[in-house]
Amino acid sequence: MIIRADHVAGLVSVLFGLLVFWLSRDLPIGSLSFPGSGFLPKLLATLLIAFGGILILRSAESRPFSAINWNDLKHAGLVIIITGAAIYSYAWLGFIVAVALLLFCLLVIIERKNILVAALYSVAVTMLTYGAFAWGLKTPLPTWSLGF
Repeated sequence: MIIRADHVAGLVSVLFGLLVFWLSRDLPIGSLSFPGSGFLPKLLATLLIAFGGILILRSAESRPFSAINWNDLKHAGLVIIITGAAIYSYAWLGFIVAVALLLFCLLVIIERKNILVAALYSVAVTMLTYGAFAWGLKTPLPTWSLGF
């Protein structure tokens, strides 16, 4: 049997869905009229498992796993590291600072954009997003110790 790219992607999706399902095991599901905190994670985990299974079943249409070109691995690794650092510092730095730094680093380090343009874009997108969540949706967002 030839291992194909969709075999691996489907298996990773199924395993991640099982992990999410296991991690959310203590959260109550609730009902359709009043869903609990475990409703969405378990729904998404079920969809991940189902779509991963479909991907595995239809894997004959994908190319062999050994034929994958891994030249973009450095780029993907940098994106994962920068995003992981932003996630780690989100509660400490607050929404505005963490998201602005995330966007700025992605634009300057990964995309090699002009520093001034990247800074303006990062601040603009962060403030629009903050306005949508904090004022439009009334969602409480973490703040930095300095208040933003």
